[in-house]
Amino acid sequence: MAFTKLSVQTFGVGKGTPATSTPETDIWAVFRALRDTRSLFGLRPGHVQTLQAMLSFLKPGHGDTVFASNDEICRRVGGIDERTLRRHIDRFVELGFMKRHDSPNRKRYRVKSSEGLSISYGLSLAPLLARAGELLAAAQAMENARRDRVFLRKQILTKLAQIDEADPENELTHQVRRVLRRKLSIAEYRALLDELEAQCKQMSTAVDAPEPMKLPANDGRTVRHHSKSKKEQKDLESGTDSETLPLQTLTTVCDQATSFATNSLRNWHDVESHARTLAPMMGIHESTFEKAARKIGSQKASCAIFIILQMSNRIRDFGAYFHSITLGRRETDFNPSRLLERLSRPGAATA
Repeated sequence: MAFTKLSVQTFGVGKGTPATSTPETDIWAVFRALRDTRSLFGLRPGHVQTLQAMLSFLKPGHGDTVFASNDEICRRVGGIDERTLRRHIDRFVELGFMKRHDSPNRKRYRVKSSEGLSISYGLSLAPLLARAGELLAAAQAMENARRDRVFLRKQILTKLAQIDEADPENELTHQVRRVLRRKLSIAEYRALLDELEAQCKQMSTAVDAPEPMKLPANDGRTVRHHSKSKKEQKDLESGTDSETLPLQTLTTVCDQATSFATNSLRNWHDVESHARTLAPMMGIHESTFEKAARKIGSQKASCAIFIILQMSNRIRDFGAYFHSITLGRRETDFNPSRLLERLSRPGAATA
């Protein structure tokens, strides 16, 4: 029967010197590092569980060799069969994390001389400890990569929100969100972020650029008068909207929504931003809010969020109610000013 004998000289076991790992080596820290980086070595959860069981047999100050029998190891793993255990051990040996030191009769034990020298027969985990630095560095690199991916993903989501606010129908945002469903590398995340930053820059340039006005060759007044009329009409509509939806009344009456704001709501932009934050918390999907904002206007949709939250004790389903008054059959009857006036009085009636 072939066997590998653990020589005294090879392992440097001197007089009174036990074959132990260095005291500064935390074997469980090394185990956790291998556990976290197991995909790099093609290890499965079963391999990790076997290694954990084997490590549990080691005693402080008694070396780094496992003397437990296969039956004992199988029992501690959780009842796996011996063939599976042997495959796991073979895999660790193949990867250089473990070494067999078999006795002539395949038993696992340690013998000592009168001078204190010892020879160990069993499964040595010394190779695992010898690669502690490699495993700890690999685990740290994986953790750094994970944190970088999370950071880049948050940046991408921020850019998507900015583009959605300026252009809800932008096709690029839909494409990027489909890509984000997959597990991406750091390079792929960076490429997406660069593409979105370029899109944001392009949109910013397009917004800031003055719109050229084309005038006819003659010095007629028709086109000039038409352009001026459009501007006056736009200003008139904007002024009417502000009067119809009083900001101060909204933030004062709907104190439930205002109480959740981290900053003061000084203008309609602040109100709309806060409404978009509250909507998902109330069970109103962001796509539903976007549809409502496009149909009845973002200010009116924001008012609906504030008013619904103020009337929370009277409404069972926030999402269904919001859809009804902004996109459904009650949309034409929804009048924020009238509701705010009711809510400002004691014993206000339901909408």
